[in-house]
Amino acid sequence: QRTLQSLACGKVRVLRKTPQGKDIDPGDSFEVNTDFKHKLFKIKINQVQTKETTEENTISSEIVFQDRQYQIDAAIVRVMKARKTMTHPVLVSELYNQLKFPVKPTDLKKRIESLIGKGYMWCF
Repeated sequence: QRTLQSLACGKVRVLRKTPQGKDIDPGDSFEVNTDFKHKLFKIKINQVQTKETTEENTISSEIVFQDRQYQIDAAIVRVMKARKTMTHPVLVSELYNQLKFPVKPTDLKKRIESLIGKGYMWCF
């Protein structure tokens, strides 16, 4: 559907759409635009970007958060393997240095508690 929209409604109109308009409906018909001419032999047709709904946005942010949990866990284990013993503030600052994405302190605390609960770490 997005491909048809980019071919018929974009800047370069390779297809003709009837009835004319921006949206693609199941009843629309398409035909090759025989009047189409371009000065280049090869042309690049960009796909039309669709707006993400709030539901899709929340789903994608949850998936990203789950993926980042594993990265946070790996960074914690990496730091603790290298240093063996650390205080909590020093560990948190080291994690901020290692992780490439912004992390909330509450998320770090949850991941540290989770690793303590699983037996990967323990506190004195």
